[in-house]
Amino acid sequence: MNIASLVVRAKPEDFAVVHDFLKQVPGVEVQGESLETGRIVVTVEDGEGWSVTDSILKVNLGPRVQGVTLAYEYTDEGLENLEA
Repeated sequence: MNIASLVVRAKPEDFAVVHDFLKQVPGVEVQGESLETGRIVVTVEDGEGWSVTDSILKVNLGPRVQGVTLAYEYTDEGLENLEA
């Protein structure tokens, strides 16, 4: 499992366009937003046929997206190789 949390920056007047785009990106779910600061918080989860990295890159290149900050990332890949 791979998950990430992103802060997507956009102009408040562009939020509708950005939201419509985010709905189309695999594994992306909107968690919250602030019109005052121009930020939308999303989570990204990997799934069958896509990776978190692919979805993050797609969000970053989305229409009216001014920038993306990776706030949190988790992976459980390789945990089986660690000793307790």
